[in-house]
Amino acid sequence: MIELPGRLTPPLDTVAISRRRCLQHGTATGLLSLLGLLGESVHAGGQLEEPLVDSVRTALTSAVSNRAPPVPQFNDSDSLLNYQHWSSLLADRLVRLIPEPHSRQEFSQTVWYESKRAGLDVALVLGLIQVESNFRKFAVSSVGARGFMQVMPFWVRLIGDGDVSKLFHLQTNLRFGCVILRHYLDREQGDVFMGLGRYNGSRGQAPYPEAVLAARKKWQIGS
Repeated sequence: MIELPGRLTPPLDTVAISRRRCLQHGTATGLLSLLGLLGESVHAGGQLEEPLVDSVRTALTSAVSNRAPPVPQFNDSDSLLNYQHWSSLLADRLVRLIPEPHSRQEFSQTVWYESKRAGLDVALVLGLIQVESNFRKFAVSSVGARGFMQVMPFWVRLIGDGDVSKLFHLQTNLRFGCVILRHYLDREQGDVFMGLGRYNGSRGQAPYPEAVLAARKKWQIGS
């Protein structure tokens, strides 16, 4: 699990938080409109490049640097069986999105590993991927965000080795995306609505967080 400065546990009732924020900011949208967004690719609005203090930059650089294979490990047989059950259910739901069996299995294993490593809810990460790229590995947005989690290239310069092409590598993209999302949640003291807004470059606006949280429900299949 990644330990970043000032990390707090995100609130459990993210939907209530997001609804409250919608009312506060006067940008509430209907649930049917949000569900309509889920079938489309909603590209990243563009994460904003912000100055990082040295301690945060060092922590983030360390968090993305380890390239060990994403092999889940379990302390007991029940945990292993739960993971296998989740992986099987996820694979069934991904058939049309990621048709090739090996790619689908690799994606399932990696998204579980990287989400857990960053202390994130796997369903939240899957919901974000659906909204950001609709599970397209080589997606590129109009602002240059890349891959499954639509990571902005400036992050590779800030905390990586500068090779933007690596953002099309499965584990690299999910590693960066999960670390960045964890960073934004920490910046917002665990507020999922505001953290998702930062990820999209639309902090304080309702449509993107609501779309991700609605998509999240689809992927809550147990893990």
